[in-house]
Amino acid sequence: MRERGYLSILLVLLVSLGSSIVLSEQSPLGQRAEEGDAAAQYILGLSYLGGSGVEQNYAEATKWLRLAALQDQAAAQFTLGYLYQEGKGVTKNYSQAVAYYRAAAEQQHVIAQNNLASMYERGWGVSQNLHEAIHWYRVAAEHGDPTAQCNLATLYFLGRGLRRDDEQAAQWFRAAAVQGLPSAENNLAFMYYTGRGVPRDYVEAAKWTRRAAERGYALAETDLGYLYEQGKGVPLDYVAAYTWYSIGASGGDGRSTTRMKAVSHLMRPRDVTEAERLAFAHLARQHKNSARQNSDVKASMLDRH
Repeated sequence: MRERGYLSILLVLLVSLGSSIVLSEQSPLGQRAEEGDAAAQYILGLSYLGGSGVEQNYAEATKWLRLAALQDQAAAQFTLGYLYQEGKGVTKNYSQAVAYYRAAAEQQHVIAQNNLASMYERGWGVSQNLHEAIHWYRVAAEHGDPTAQCNLATLYFLGRGLRRDDEQAAQWFRAAAVQGLPSAENNLAFMYYTGRGVPRDYVEAAKWTRRAAERGYALAETDLGYLYEQGKGVPLDYVAAYTWYSIGASGGDGRSTTRMKAVSHLMRPRDVTEAERLAFAHLARQHKNSARQNSDVKASMLDRH
């Protein structure tokens, strides 16, 4: 189970600074940071981290982020936790990551709460403790964080650290899915496909699988192909099945390659050509919109096949 790489979300804040503005310690922002303004220190740290308005400099980034963190700036604490977890600009140190995540989590920073839970679940930088992991996942989930909701749902589904409860799993997968988290959408589809925690409903399964697939989630792309191949929740359509398998294979899901070969034996050559054309067109649009999701950085997925 993996939490998302949230650093990119924080760096979006830098867009408002404008790439043409040169930041430095002599700029108004830099002056405020020098005077001890925690928010300015945090933004200046992010600027050095992302190379926005200044030359990228991890040493300067961590310097300003630490100064902000010392003033209990929660976003700075979270960012330092992420840097220590990933070893970006600092020596990887899970214990330090946990300390910074905890400081931010105790200030209601929901992403830090989710990441702290993940550290407890894995036993990274702290003794493995599923009770603590569940506690922090639940806190973040109840504050609306979709990744924490998906992670909590997965623990309910697996019965990991608590009693297995498919209804609770489906409830939390849905909470994350309606916020557009592809892994949760695909997991909710699985619940409908198997009838676990919800009534079996292939149409609903197809709906949620399609939502995840259209966001570029490779596992869902393969699953949608399978639904078309079987005619479950969607019309039986080998061209559509091959198309989605081809898309899923391009995203790295090995199941798609196997299924493509199998379904191609049921198709005419011209239908295979048409499916390949449709897949290529879809991937071109997806690349243009930067929509593909890397399934490797999402919460644990369920496998319906």
